[in-house]
Amino acid sequence: MFDLKLYKENNKTRFLAEDYERLEREEEEIKKIIEDDSSMAELSAEELVGIASQKAELIKQVESILKADEEELEYPNEMILEVRAGAGGEEASLFAEELSNMYKIYSLSLGYQWFIISESKSASGGYKEAAFEVHGKDVYRKFRFETGVHRVQRVPATEKNGRVHTSTASVAVLPLRKKSTLEIKETDLLVEFSRSGGAGGQNVNKVETAVRIVHKPTGIDVRSTAERSQAKNREKAMSILTAKLEQKQEEEDAKKFSDNRKEQIGTADRSEKIRTYNFLQDRVTDHRIKESWHNIGGFMEGDIDNMMNSVSEKIEKSNFIGNAEEGDEDRE
Repeated sequence: MFDLKLYKENNKTRFLAEDYERLEREEEEIKKIIEDDSSMAELSAEELVGIASQKAELIKQVESILKADEEELEYPNEMILEVRAGAGGEEASLFAEELSNMYKIYSLSLGYQWFIISESKSASGGYKEAAFEVHGKDVYRKFRFETGVHRVQRVPATEKNGRVHTSTASVAVLPLRKKSTLEIKETDLLVEFSRSGGAGGQNVNKVETAVRIVHKPTGIDVRSTAERSQAKNREKAMSILTAKLEQKQEEEDAKKFSDNRKEQIGTADRSEKIRTYNFLQDRVTDHRIKESWHNIGGFMEGDIDNMMNSVSEKIEKSNFIGNAEEGDEDRE
């Protein structure tokens, strides 16, 4: 049934609903003409067929718009990408920065917009942790399977004895949805302001523009430091907090229905090892689909489209993400 009232309330479908309403009025007028003058029946019948065809086309257009809205709600065109150094000390922080650069180069090659939200540098110049906002058509659909632990095996530049080190960095991908039914109470928030660090002009280190928000019931901690005003950083931090709380709720809901399954999809768990970057063997292995690629140098320069497409296609097809096995080929 074509719900005129509902579709007139939607800005994207209002003009179509109004057009449909106009056609209905014309339809009623023609039917009345036929009742008053039966000689007009044949001619009017042709007009009614034309109106019915136009109404059917309008319904198709409305359904197309609503389907696109549903897809954008599930796979929004904006996301947060977080990278954190894991086990491995300074080498882990360097790897975290390399992963960030890999994703940035890849994103820009697709025409996506890349924005820094916050950065925390290590002594070596790598990332202890960093958060980025990425905008673009189907960006979340493209990146959603990157959440998890990424492992690197290589000989660090500082290693004198040529020993192979294993380090990790975790990635989290959070969709930024425009509509949220989540209610966050102001009393549940701890908000702190501080001075932004790093280069950036007179505003930096003199005005408390950086914002940190802690959601007290869950302990979730978010930061935004890149904006020049406190208000904008607070707004950005709240959007990240909302995304994290929504993800937490989705994970809890999913777990209720998946406790009896050994293998699950979309756990978005940072503790799950999803990929190994083995520099000595020039190989990148995704443990979920048990597939490997070579030319690791190209990977780190953002040449990851084939890998990203293969991962998405095979995970969607199999409808599960298998956990990495203890005896996989990349054990040190």
